[in-house]
Amino acid sequence: MSKKPVETHQVGDTGHEWDGIKELNNPLPRWWLWTFYATVIWGLAYTIAYPAWPMLSRATAGFLGYSTRAEVQAEIDAAAARNAEINAKLAAVDLATLDVNDPVHQFGVSQGAAVFRTFCAQCHGAGAAGATGYPNLLDDDWLWGGDVASIEATILYGIRAQHDETRYSEMPKFGEILEPQDIEKIVQYVRQIGGLEADAAIAAEGATLFADNGCNSCHGDNGEGNREFGAPNLTDKIWLYGNEINDLTETITNARFGVMPNWGKVLTPAQIKAVTLYVHGLGGGE
Repeated sequence: MSKKPVETHQVGDTGHEWDGIKELNNPLPRWWLWTFYATVIWGLAYTIAYPAWPMLSRATAGFLGYSTRAEVQAEIDAAAARNAEINAKLAAVDLATLDVNDPVHQFGVSQGAAVFRTFCAQCHGAGAAGATGYPNLLDDDWLWGGDVASIEATILYGIRAQHDETRYSEMPKFGEILEPQDIEKIVQYVRQIGGLEADAAIAAEGATLFADNGCNSCHGDNGEGNREFGAPNLTDKIWLYGNEINDLTETITNARFGVMPNWGKVLTPAQIKAVTLYVHGLGGGE
């Protein structure tokens, strides 16, 4: 039985055919064509009027000179102008005498939270609980002091940073001084005074090595630390780099040398004081 050919109304085909089905070359509806042409014209006009065409370092500015960045900057400038007076007060205030009910204090804490999320959370965590090598700001264990003046100085000058006033301490690499078996004994002693499981006999020998090699000159005779040198308290069960045998062995053998930036070169004086208030108020400030 032969198939009846499909009436094409004298419309040509494209020359494509699949399984006896020809692709007809029907013209597009005029309304669709005119709509398409209009969108092309609109698109070209838009790229002329507004920033659009990418170049090496920027995009074309556009005939109208519109800029979303300029709009955002205008909003930032307007906000800065509104807060200029209270920011000036915050920058000049003595944080140690600032009353918690003072609007300047309340503004500082609020602004400090934003500063912390922008610049500090990457290391200390969004909740400020820290991580290995990055201090927990929620507890009451401060290497350099937890009052507002000490916190402000740490933020302003950094730790082992590129600043003349930076907080600086350096633990010797005892792996270059002591034999591994001696380091093992000190590890056992440090675990013992930190309330961790330890071999008492080996720890007793470690106590002698601890004193003979000057560990007590920074950490104290009882291992309770010294904030003047940023020396950790070894008895409080708070460990910046971990308290396992491998962690302590690595610390004593090769030392630790964490660096915190001096934020005084990035933040304004008001922002420094604001984030100081925020950190101090997290619960661990003294």
